[in-house]
Amino acid sequence: MTFLSGRRFLLGAFAMVCAGSLSILPAHAAQNTRQFIQDFGNKLVAIVNSPVSLSEKKERVMPLIQENVDIDGIGRYCLGRYWKVATPAQQKEYLGLFHQVLVNAITDKLGDYRGVSFTIGNVTKSGEDDAVEATLLRPQQPPATMQWIVNGSSKVVDVIGEGASLRLTQRQDYSSYIARNGGNVDALISALKRQIAHHTTAATQQ
Repeated sequence: MTFLSGRRFLLGAFAMVCAGSLSILPAHAAQNTRQFIQDFGNKLVAIVNSPVSLSEKKERVMPLIQENVDIDGIGRYCLGRYWKVATPAQQKEYLGLFHQVLVNAITDKLGDYRGVSFTIGNVTKSGEDDAVEATLLRPQQPPATMQWIVNGSSKVVDVIGEGASLRLTQRQDYSSYIARNGGNVDALISALKRQIAHHTTAATQQ
């Protein structure tokens, strides 16, 4: 079982492309979403491009991610039908672990980027959420286009890139893992604990 690639998620935090036939939002609604993405993206780019150490970049980006990404909502989505099966205690423990794993996945790749910028395209509807087109520009690399999904509370709830939804891919991975372990949510919780422990050990050895 693997969690979403930090590289793909970080790219998604900058660059999203519209997928499929989506209706254009009213101008005022589109402007509000556009401004949210612009502000969030500018802050991320400023951290990524800053000359500070990697550890300081991680310290700066963590509260930004927690403020602007609906981590609990993504976590519930990724657990899929097993969210209702889980006990309140399991739900609480799982979400706590999910926060750690998601933040680790994002911050691990911060040192891989420098000199990035982004442009924003159309804002459209994707179901009940808003979809924002953008292009990430990276030195000596081709532009990367993706799409990020923003809910009504102005929180990022998904990243769509390379033809795939990251939260849907993760839900399929989690559901498959739980199913292989007899439908036991504790099996996933244990796996996340091991993943976090492995990450902590690797970080201390760097």
